[in-house]
Amino acid sequence: MAHISFDSSALTKFVHDNELSEIQPLVTAADKELREGTGAGNDFRGFLDLPVAYDKDEFARIKAAAKKVQGNSEVFVAIGIGGSYLGAQAAIDFLNPNFYNQQANRSVPEVYFAGNSISGSYLHDLVQMIGDRDFSINVISKSGTTTEPSIAFRVLKAKLIAKYGAAGAKERIFATTDKAKGALKTEADAEGYEEFVVPDDIGGRFSVLSAVGLLPIAVAGGDIDQLMQGAADARSEYTNPDVTKNEAYRYAALRNILYRKGFTTELLENYEPNLRLFGEWWKQLMGESEGKDQKGIYPSSANFSTDLHSLGQYIQEGLRNLFETVVKIDDAPNDVTIPDDDKNLDGLGYLAGKSMNYVNDKAYHGVVLAHTDGGVPVMTVNVPKQDAYSLGYTIYFFEIAVAISGYLNGINPFNQPGVEAYKKNMFALLGRQGYEELTKELTARLNK
Repeated sequence: MAHISFDSSALTKFVHDNELSEIQPLVTAADKELREGTGAGNDFRGFLDLPVAYDKDEFARIKAAAKKVQGNSEVFVAIGIGGSYLGAQAAIDFLNPNFYNQQANRSVPEVYFAGNSISGSYLHDLVQMIGDRDFSINVISKSGTTTEPSIAFRVLKAKLIAKYGAAGAKERIFATTDKAKGALKTEADAEGYEEFVVPDDIGGRFSVLSAVGLLPIAVAGGDIDQLMQGAADARSEYTNPDVTKNEAYRYAALRNILYRKGFTTELLENYEPNLRLFGEWWKQLMGESEGKDQKGIYPSSANFSTDLHSLGQYIQEGLRNLFETVVKIDDAPNDVTIPDDDKNLDGLGYLAGKSMNYVNDKAYHGVVLAHTDGGVPVMTVNVPKQDAYSLGYTIYFFEIAVAISGYLNGINPFNQPGVEAYKKNMFALLGRQGYEELTKELTARLNK
């Protein structure tokens, strides 16, 4: 029995009983493409076996490096963009209290992220926040030439050298990059940074369970042994192509059934604020995997009950192209009991003595009923706890689901050709060598 559970019972008015059986042959074919490596992008299927086939020696070095950072640093900065940071930040938020960086008497460093924007204000404020405190950095880039993290690395490396000297700075820089080539690999070899590998057969959005995500997670105190065990058990669970027995495949199939009926936008929703970044990780996983060839489900996210007071009206009565997938925590890590108040001016007397988690659960059920009545399909992924094992399991659930979903829709779920378009224009406008002709063309277009 799966550790997490997938509930599609609220889809009865949107999906007929026969539709899953009719899409089953396509799911079986997609599974065969994925497992046998006959589908598009087959050289990026390393995520499938990663939970059991990871480098055990590197894994031990990751844990040792995390202990080193925990012992000598008050602040740790992970530098990366896209898949090089989203999974780690989502995991750290998932596994820690909402205000973990502000907690007193910390046993692990404060963890921050840089290199995921080109905002000078953000990087300036981060440098100011670090101040004169001891810190270390983990620069994560397969090439070492991606603009956003490369700028942040230059700035933070200079701060390390100014504080510790060149020799001391090297001991506080950890490079996660290609195993054999690239600018960052060349620098790491020359300078003697400790290195970890971005696997060749795993795309960035699937890389959270590799060194890309594991070092920041471990530095923040996450149990990466349990994280990998959860993913390994999910790998064993989600092997049967039968959608009545494989909940990850059933989720993928139902998404495609809804998509073909005009439900083209999926909202991933949560009822716990420290799952917000999980939604950001999921958006890249889904959007970069499926948004190709002028088709694909548009991934968005919402944080309930907060966004019910901003997006709720649209979801309830707006354009009927939305469906919802809720990631619901069955047993939240903490709770508050609502106190009694003799005056009862707020009218909440009927909730006195009840827990906030109880109220949150009733809000979830009320929303499902309201939205399905309003014509919005809702599915739920029930996660037992906010712990490392459950997180690893949930990560693998969505990774295997999007691979199957992509093949069901006739696209390569493992490439991202469209991501490069803006970069070429940006390089040309900044005057990078080799882009002279494009610079002229774009300048002329902008000056029209």
